[in-house]
Amino acid sequence: MALNRKQKKQVEAARKKIASLQQQLAGARDQPDDPAEAPRIEGEIAKLEAQIREINASK
Repeated sequence: MALNRKQKKQVEAARKKIASLQQQLAGARDQPDDPAEAPRIEGEIAKLEAQIREINASK
């Protein structure tokens, strides 16, 4: 079964958030003002990727 409209929106929003976080991560790595920033962003990205996998698995 295909994803419904709500699930498609959730996946799309998560992908946009991941793209934004990846840019922030690149900046955090280039300018390491806060050493805890990069791991925090990586954790958020991993959480969003897991959320996408969960939505796709439930179809």
